[in-house]
Amino acid sequence: MSFFEIVDPAFGQFVLGNAPVKQIATGFDWVEGPVWFGDQNCLLFSDIPNNRIMRWIPGLGTSIFREPSNFSNGHTRDRQGRLISCEHGGRRVSRTEYDGSITVIADSYQGKRLNSPNDVIVASDGAIWFTDPHYGIATDYEGYKSEQELPCNVYRVDASGSMSAVLTDFNCPNGLAFSPDEKKLYVADTGRMHSNDPQHIRVFNVGENWRLTGGEVFHVITPGCADGMRLDSDGNLWSSARDGVHCIAPDGHLMGKLLVPETVSNICFGGRGKHKLFITATTSVYSISLNRSGAL
Repeated sequence: MSFFEIVDPAFGQFVLGNAPVKQIATGFDWVEGPVWFGDQNCLLFSDIPNNRIMRWIPGLGTSIFREPSNFSNGHTRDRQGRLISCEHGGRRVSRTEYDGSITVIADSYQGKRLNSPNDVIVASDGAIWFTDPHYGIATDYEGYKSEQELPCNVYRVDASGSMSAVLTDFNCPNGLAFSPDEKKLYVADTGRMHSNDPQHIRVFNVGENWRLTGGEVFHVITPGCADGMRLDSDGNLWSSARDGVHCIAPDGHLMGKLLVPETVSNICFGGRGKHKLFITATTSVYSISLNRSGAL
């Protein structure tokens, strides 16, 4: 059984013929937001409809990390190693402190409540960037059905706590990721629920003082659409898709696919050498070892 599909011959150097896509946890409803904690040798991920964050430890299996979780979705770590979470239920971005207490990073903008923060990254200057589509308030499945007060924007919260809407022309921004040198920002637009909006990945140039320009379409995932994304150390973008994980070169062409039997929602690099890709996909979590390393 082949676990990958090679489109560009160069992709053959990224995969290992004896390294399968392995299911490491299952039995969930819709998993999202994987984040690797190397210092604790564990993976955290969200089981959104069941309102909990799960923890997987190699050799020990899965346990509950936090329940309830405010219907948490995407996660990352800040530059101090703390957990940053997007909470649908709280309509906020939060930080888990070393003592386990929760600090609110953002829950409103210009006096109006956020929609349902979805995915989040932290830049080298400590600023937190996150997307705020409406998915968590559109139904009661992944949060609480509520009135939308703000457009679906991309926000940046700098180290001082000052917040700005940096991208305001998306239908529903979703996954986002920086290139390794932070000169490019990639943002997925998955469109509004129950619409026929375009679904694609856009790319922006990051200039002085983090000013964004450009915004052209970088790649269109098919089948399915881009949701969660990560980059490897050479700037190749790895994106979720309906049939697995797609690897896209810096110039935007498809290099190859990792084939997964469920619709993939998100991914992250982890493991001993950041060479293992963890994949959240519908009801399960998968992993595969690659001949690549994730970007720092």
